[in-house]
Amino acid sequence: MTGKPMVEWIISSGLTDYDFAVSEMEKRADAIAAGTADEAIWLVEHPPLYTAGTSAKPADLTDPDRFPVYTSKRGGQYTYHGPGQRVAYAMLDVGKRGRDVRKFVQQLEDWVICTLEQFNVKGERREGRVGVWVVRDDKPLNAGGSQAEDKIAAIGVRLRKWVSFHGISINVEPDLEHYNGIVPCGITQYGVTSLVDLGRPVGMADVDVALRHCFGKVFGD
Repeated sequence: MTGKPMVEWIISSGLTDYDFAVSEMEKRADAIAAGTADEAIWLVEHPPLYTAGTSAKPADLTDPDRFPVYTSKRGGQYTYHGPGQRVAYAMLDVGKRGRDVRKFVQQLEDWVICTLEQFNVKGERREGRVGVWVVRDDKPLNAGGSQAEDKIAAIGVRLRKWVSFHGISINVEPDLEHYNGIVPCGITQYGVTSLVDLGRPVGMADVDVALRHCFGKVFGD
């Protein structure tokens, strides 16, 4: 016995309804807080939709009729979910993992960065920008002479009674045109990309294996 929390891994096939996912996450988070359920990582894909985090600005929803729009309790602004994007909902007891929210968010970022490394993609943090970014050497320089960068993963969490829900999303092979109905995370000067867009012909199952491997490396589980 190591004394480490047990983490259940759940993979849902097909497309998971967003309202259903939120309801299930909240129930699981409450059960974890009550000590009646193990922590969980839930891997899903959603049908095309936009979500508005707690900092979302109405002007950043540029095409409100394109896909369903959901108000979300997670932090952050507008983001897109859809087929070809792996969403990993992390229901973890941050209270038992040190009660350090900043460290926890950094661990989520490290989890994404490690996962991308498994496919020889260098993901990076950027001060003042949420999510994980990749430098695009294959694109023209920005107007100011800096290198082009695209976002490949989003992070948005909420804590209730020190238990997290919501989590991360990594673009594997979504339709990147679907981002055109929002200003992703309120940032206009950068684009979005995916593993396949970067020339990494990987599938969802490959990403799932990498996520599980890197979760153990980052969180020690």
